[in-house]
Amino acid sequence: MANVQSIERAFTILDVVVSDEARGVTEIAAKVGLPKSTVARLLSTLEQLEVVERAGEGSDYQLGPRLQQLVGPVDMTAQLVERVRPSLEWLALQLGEGTGFAIPVGSAIQVVSQVDGPHAVQVRNYSGELFPAHVGAPGVVLMAQWGEAELERYLSHPLTPFTEHTVVHPWQIRERVAQVRRDGVCWAHEEFAEGISTVAAAVHASSGRVLGALYAHGPTYRFPAPDSVQWTADLIYRSAGEIFAPGKG
Repeated sequence: MANVQSIERAFTILDVVVSDEARGVTEIAAKVGLPKSTVARLLSTLEQLEVVERAGEGSDYQLGPRLQQLVGPVDMTAQLVERVRPSLEWLALQLGEGTGFAIPVGSAIQVVSQVDGPHAVQVRNYSGELFPAHVGAPGVVLMAQWGEAELERYLSHPLTPFTEHTVVHPWQIRERVAQVRRDGVCWAHEEFAEGISTVAAAVHASSGRVLGALYAHGPTYRFPAPDSVQWTADLIYRSAGEIFAPGKG
């Protein structure tokens, strides 16, 4: 009965967090009528399971990424974008180019956030659009997170090129996936759209589960600058790794 009671209390707490009526431990405890110590203990367990997570720099709680399939992708994606957005804005200023974030949707990816760079010549906004995983750097870094069976299943189907530079041959994609697994980043030059280069790295939850791909893109004639290829890749990789790093937010 004690286990059942804990489950009931956990769901009561989640109801409050979902409703946005209270987010802090003290507020939640008052709302559900439970001792603060009990609420803190249950929230700690839920946080370890990624059912809830800390919101921003404060002590308030919000739903965690593990509930994505239960509460619906729209709600969870909005929270994920809110968490990633400051990194996109910072990177756009550092690189002088557009940045974005894409999430896996089955064997495809969806761009869910994009920030324009300060230059006059911009890349079109792809927010909300779905693309095959093999097309472009964000998809390739997410493919690198797949198991071998999933990768082979995807490569067994004909792959459509978006441009004459799109990599569609299975052996070449396997080589790229292996390189991403070694280096953590992927560059793509004019594979998704003519005249556009992109670099991407995977974003993981604190548990290690992949959440999406952080990327930067710009016109190939200026991005990347010849002397900043490695620096740019390192910046993207570090930024992606810091979003959900322990103790962050």
